Amino acid sequence: MPVPERASAPTESAVRPQPDLAESPPSWLAWSVWGVAAIFYLTGFYQRVSPAVMTSELMHSFGIGAKDLGNLSAFYFYAYVAMQIPTGVLVDSWGARKLLIAGSISAAAGTFLFGATGNFALACTGRAIVGGATAVGWLVLLKLATHWFPSKRFAMLSGLGLFFGNIGALTAQVPLRLMIEHFGWRAVVLGSGAVVFGVCLLAWAVVRDDPAERQFRSYAPSSLQRKDKRDIAALGAGFRKVFEYRNTWLIFFAQGSMVGSILAFTGLWGTPFLRARFGLQPASAAAVCSVMIVCWAVASPVAGALSDRIGRRKPIYMSGCLLATVGWTVMFYTALPLAAFVAVAAFTSASCGAVVLGFAYGKESVPVQFLGTISGTINIGNMIGPMLLQPGIGRILEQRWSGQLINGLRVYGVDAFQTAFLLMIAWLVLACVLISLTRETHCKPTA
Repeated sequence: MPVPERASAPTESAVRPQPDLAESPPSWLAWSVWGVAAIFYLTGFYQRVSPAVMTSELMHSFGIGAKDLGNLSAFYFYAYVAMQIPTGVLVDSWGARKLLIAGSISAAAGTFLFGATGNFALACTGRAIVGGATAVGWLVLLKLATHWFPSKRFAMLSGLGLFFGNIGALTAQVPLRLMIEHFGWRAVVLGSGAVVFGVCLLAWAVVRDDPAERQFRSYAPSSLQRKDKRDIAALGAGFRKVFEYRNTWLIFFAQGSMVGSILAFTGLWGTPFLRARFGLQPASAAAVCSVMIVCWAVASPVAGALSDRIGRRKPIYMSGCLLATVGWTVMFYTALPLAAFVAVAAFTSASCGAVVLGFAYGKESVPVQFLGTISGTINIGNMIGPMLLQPGIGRILEQRWSGQLINGLRVYGVDAFQTAFLLMIAWLVLACVLISLTRETHCKPTA
């Protein structure tokens, strides 16, 4: 029997009004997509600074001193930096969604390995896996911001992204310390791995690369609304190309000074320094670092928004670096009482919030086709800071160790920290010189 023809009957899709692709994505959808990436970036920031409140536990569990502790923490940054160029390829070829899912799965696996092993080499491997996996977080965040929001919001979103990261760092201070004292460091680390895996599920359900996939208009330039099938060699050529623009290498080396100083202190060496200087217990030292992280978090989007408002990058960027240099110097080399130290520390970390301008400044200094490349390049500059300073400070502490032991653990004196922290001050002074040589973009593309 012949099947009756149904072509003449109007289908649901034929009568339903088609979405207008000229319509912008609704705010709730754009913020939901970007927000999942921000949560992943938050967990990555949490991971990178979490060793700061478990220094004694890690040194005891693995039988290590300051030098090896610095390297254990820095393995995160070694892998993070190494992954920046491949991440630039993957964010363009795979898209933000697939890369976010893969990164969160890998980060969860690395966290489980770090928390479960008693072997120092495997612990370093776990930290490296986490670092390499979370390396995708910042570029994914910027990629989604480019596609889902107007370009005029880019600096503000960069600052807000860093704010989310600092919320993760804040969680890794007093709250993490209290959880470690109650449950033990291994149980807390394993629980953190489960949370990271949950982000993977959110990314699969919510995130899409571009508003067009939801039938809305994209904010990305037309040249970025397709996936670019570049390979590593092509991106490597792009990486070299962006360094032909003057601002790139100046910003690249300047970024590491501010990020490196704040993460070297709050992310690892602040707690033992505060114990040596003021006799603070780990939870109290973590509270001081928390104040610093809050100030950094709040100052970052403020610096971005203020720069957008005045239409200039260099004055705020330069002022932040200069004030940070003065602040760290006063903190380490003057006899401040604890209350005054905390006040200066808050001011110093707020000054470091100007580092967020490096992304917008760099983006405006190169052609639009190098957006992904310059973002990765500036991020490498950021992570070179803690990558070099954390183990560098640890090496000097080891050299300056007086031989003092408490409960079998090495204890380092204030004079040893003051010598080691000269690395931070020297880099910040150099950064002030470099920033002074940059060319103002006036918040507009100049290349």
